Amino acid sequence: MTVLELFSLQGKTAIVTGGGRGLGAQIAQGFAEAGANVVLCSRKVEACEEVATALEKLGVQTLALACDVTKPEDIANVVAQTMTTFGKIDILVNNSGASWGTPAIDMPYEAWQKVFDVNVNGTFLMSQAVGKRMVEQKTGKIINIASIAGLGGTLPAFMDTVAYNASKGAVITLTKDLAVKWGPYGVHVNAIAPGFFPTKMSNVLIERGQDYLMGATPLKRLGSENDLKGVALFLASAASDYVTGDVVVVDGGMSAII
Repeated sequence: MTVLELFSLQGKTAIVTGGGRGLGAQIAQGFAEAGANVVLCSRKVEACEEVATALEKLGVQTLALACDVTKPEDIANVVAQTMTTFGKIDILVNNSGASWGTPAIDMPYEAWQKVFDVNVNGTFLMSQAVGKRMVEQKTGKIINIASIAGLGGTLPAFMDTVAYNASKGAVITLTKDLAVKWGPYGVHVNAIAPGFFPTKMSNVLIERGQDYLMGATPLKRLGSENDLKGVALFLASAASDYVTGDVVVVDGGMSAII
């Protein structure tokens, strides 16, 4: 295969959760540009429909579906409709996420549960449902969106999000364990740990901590609308066929500082 063939997604079908905005929309755009048909799902289906319409201009097929990843029945519907429409699932991106900012000592248990329900339970439930299909197919790529916050602690004056940090750490370990469990069946499971990208979830943190972020990021900028597409494409394509259980950090060098 040529290098361009290795990175092609022609004929592939991808599901992207939380695909109606932010990092999910960016990744979906990259997949469509590489030729994949894309299923976009989130609780706000209208946002997914807008992205789907834009992607179809690239000559690919799309589906926009409502899905709360904490509800197994919603996940089952997404899998069923994807299989009915496309006949297979080649790629899954678990991008849906939630956060809650408060000092650890004051964290309400209900808030802790909510963050873990979306970030950890939702990632597992979607991976399990799609993984069953991929194991049957003997092939598939699962990409979990973690965070550099899952690699360690963060200064509370900047980012006081204990549940988010802990949940993203759990996503990283889940990624590695599923990679071990499903590797013999040809299913690859990897994660991306982004740094700071302007999104609805992160904009308040970025605005409040702009000086800190620039000082702590060697590349002296935030992530852009193109900075995840290539990494996600690599992990979704044949170019990464000997990569599983890995975590690719995309943070402008922030985590390299000791």
